[in-house]
Amino acid sequence: MIDVKLPPLLSWREFLDAATVPPSIPFGSSRRAGVEWHGASWEEAVRLAVDGWPLALEEADVTISQLRDSAGLSHAVTVLEPTWDVTGSEVDVGAYLAGVPECMVDAVPRQVSRRGKVITFLVPSSYSHRIGHQVIINRGLALATLCAAIIDAGHSVEIWSGDAGVVHLPEGNRRYCGVARVISAGEPFDVGRLIFAMAHPAMLRRLWFGIWDAQPVEVAAAMFADNYGRPPYQCRAADLPAEITEPYVFPYLTEEDRQWDDLPTALSWGRRVFSELGLIQD
Repeated sequence: MIDVKLPPLLSWREFLDAATVPPSIPFGSSRRAGVEWHGASWEEAVRLAVDGWPLALEEADVTISQLRDSAGLSHAVTVLEPTWDVTGSEVDVGAYLAGVPECMVDAVPRQVSRRGKVITFLVPSSYSHRIGHQVIINRGLALATLCAAIIDAGHSVEIWSGDAGVVHLPEGNRRYCGVARVISAGEPFDVGRLIFAMAHPAMLRRLWFGIWDAQPVEVAAAMFADNYGRPPYQCRAADLPAEITEPYVFPYLTEEDRQWDDLPTALSWGRRVFSELGLIQD
């Protein structure tokens, strides 16, 4: 039986190494010469994956900070947390009677995440071959803005890219999947890498295809023959390593989606998701 479930790629470096392995088939799509559909040549896609893709912001004449502010993503959830000291606004009577010097209490605001210590996002990179570049870019910028806002608010965030769908094999239809960690919790935040992974068509049409083109011949040939899969392109929490709990899995991009038609609408969608996650208050 052909195995079309890939082991998780635990770092961006591991993802790049897997994507740039020489292909096992000579006719795969990842290295194909045309650039219009892919969004970049193979060489340019690899360079952008390494160096990042700030051009998306330059073309829109904005920064991530401006996008975040325009989407209303500047405020994290806060709680008032009591702290005890020798001075403060109120007396803790119990501590005072017990002779504790730090018997004065102040309420100190602290930013918190309601989803635990690490917030994990899994973003499907798969979509129909008919999806246009600008839709992909608008969606990606909105998701990158959402992720950057959470990181800027002081939360610990992991961001994964996933490629999943259905492939037709001799033994019948099978679900294929692979995941790659784009941003690790606690590592220096690379916004150029995040924008490339979330917003550039070549993330799927060059690099993820490159990973499939480098699989054993029967797997690579089957994926190519079926145009690298069919919908539903839905990623699942179970695709991630077992130790990751309660990830937020974004829906995959469909031709019916209208929230990505323009950047303001995409950012509004991001704000709603941000609010539903409990990371801002409307």
